[in-house]
Amino acid sequence: MSDTTHDGALATSKPPSADAGLSPAELARKYGLSVSGARPGLGDYMRQIWGRRHFIMEFSRAKLAAQYSQAKLGQVWQVATPLLNALVYYLIFALILNADRGMAKGVYIPFLVIGIFVFTFTQSSLMAGVRAIPGNLGLVRALHFPRASLPISFSMQQLGQLLYSMIVVFITVMAFGNFPRLSWLLVIPTLVLQFAFNTGLAMIFARMGSKTPDLAQLMPFVTRTWMYASGVMFSISTMLQGKPAWISDVLQWNPAAIYMDLIRFALIDNYGAENLPPHVWLFAVGWAVVIGLGGFVYFWKAEERYGRG
Repeated sequence: MSDTTHDGALATSKPPSADAGLSPAELARKYGLSVSGARPGLGDYMRQIWGRRHFIMEFSRAKLAAQYSQAKLGQVWQVATPLLNALVYYLIFALILNADRGMAKGVYIPFLVIGIFVFTFTQSSLMAGVRAIPGNLGLVRALHFPRASLPISFSMQQLGQLLYSMIVVFITVMAFGNFPRLSWLLVIPTLVLQFAFNTGLAMIFARMGSKTPDLAQLMPFVTRTWMYASGVMFSISTMLQGKPAWISDVLQWNPAAIYMDLIRFALIDNYGAENLPPHVWLFAVGWAVVIGLGGFVYFWKAEERYGRG
């Protein structure tokens, strides 16, 4: 198309663009563009995490190795810290407060050690989840990867620490006359279920902690209350004798108590099924599925908001 100007020169005009009048959203659809950092579909997100599985494993190993790198005793503190806690709780709760009532010393000491190590697994996973995003903002803002990799990796770090510490748990229970038997195999499915629960819990608090970093300051009080309500240092059913039955049921059905009691049942000969709440395995699986899957979906829904201030 051409036209003549007032001085006789020939001017050409551009034909109207085929994109004229299209909105930004329509242009994006036309050329296959997507928003940078947009949340993928749930199935795609799971495939992305599986594709980053080597990163998740190596990141958790690196964090585990670096955890006590500045201490002279190094990884020994992985075991020494819960053992020292067990000693303190034994002095206070068994010798002073008589919390071991109804249990022989050969039962109570393994009971206490298992409770502390297993509860610490959940407690540490939760605390690591709260700090997963605020503590790694540089990584989150610099690289594109599924953010759920961080809380999953931190939960794996805590699992690795527990597995290392289980050597001490086994030595302790054998020192008090509890030797390997078939029931010890129940430790494996129990830890798998607890890991699924812990990972979901870590993702729930990772999302909450990304929005409210001060939550990390509050969580020690929450986890300490949870510890006292979970029967780490005492038998819930024994201590609550004479109280309404529903109180004991609620405390025994809380997930921390369930996973501790299942491992106690597996490893301690004289800790029988009468110490477990009814339908204990149903609750163990239910907590793992509900919190594990629910936490994953809850975290995924805020994927595009992490690290954006």
